[in-house]
Amino acid sequence: MRILVIGGSGLIGAQVVNVLRERGHTATTVARTARPGVDHLADVGAASVDDLRSLLAGHDGVVYATRTDEQRPLPRPIYPRFRQDNVEPVVRLCTAARLEGLTRAVVMGSYYTYFDRLHPRWRLAERHTYIRCRLEQAREGRAAAGPDLPVAVLELPFVFGRAGDRLPNWSGPLDRWARSRTPLVAPTGGSAAASARSVADIAVDALEQASGADIPVADVNLTWADMLARIAEAVGRRRRVARLPAGVARAALRLGGAAQALGGKESGINPRHVADLLLTDLFVEPTTGRSLDAALRETFPADNDR
Repeated sequence: MRILVIGGSGLIGAQVVNVLRERGHTATTVARTARPGVDHLADVGAASVDDLRSLLAGHDGVVYATRTDEQRPLPRPIYPRFRQDNVEPVVRLCTAARLEGLTRAVVMGSYYTYFDRLHPRWRLAERHTYIRCRLEQAREGRAAAGPDLPVAVLELPFVFGRAGDRLPNWSGPLDRWARSRTPLVAPTGGSAAASARSVADIAVDALEQASGADIPVADVNLTWADMLARIAEAVGRRRRVARLPAGVARAALRLGGAAQALGGKESGINPRHVADLLLTDLFVEPTTGRSLDAALRETFPADNDR
């Protein structure tokens, strides 16, 4: 196969490129910034269907591996911005891929769409703009692709790992906290987690099978306390993680939401309802059972390895 990887220099995209080449496929990379290994420079978020067709010409499939910061506060209303960033580029990409006769595609999505299917009573799309747009991204992208171009959506949890200097966009604050003298505290609840390498393996499996499925991805399920403890151990500062009472966590998150509202801003995950997610076990079953240790050490290297 010849596959175009959009976001090919990022954490997940770079791993997808590696796996494709290891399996004997050809990978062409697209990114917004010139870096070693980037074949084409393009802002896919602003590219037209014709621009995308020129990039896709001669390929069998495409991987959309750009990332979105759902927590960054933006001026209200945020829905048009999130559609512009999350939904419209995928619709144009799938339209261009259909017109060029591609036969397979993979979009990196979010595990929140998995939980929306699993727990419709949580009303996730109604409460959180980011989740609404992830659902629209999958639905409208597949509609644009048509019946002859299957689009697999990988529903991703916390992803650990490193690609050059590219790290998960949420890792910086946790790294600084784990290395500090500030006590580590965590509420109840937890999350699924996966390594970038595992995500890449599953993505290439989906391409090889021309899958059009929703594919929830998880190597392990971790409580927040377990995750913090493993991060602290990775950086060489092993210590106990204290329990943060749920009421304290809810109050702090409500205050954050109030501060955002006073500033005329919103984030993709609504602070008024984020406690309902944070204090829940956001676990995915089944897991791959793969070890997360190497990816943890890549993301949070010990002091003497930095």
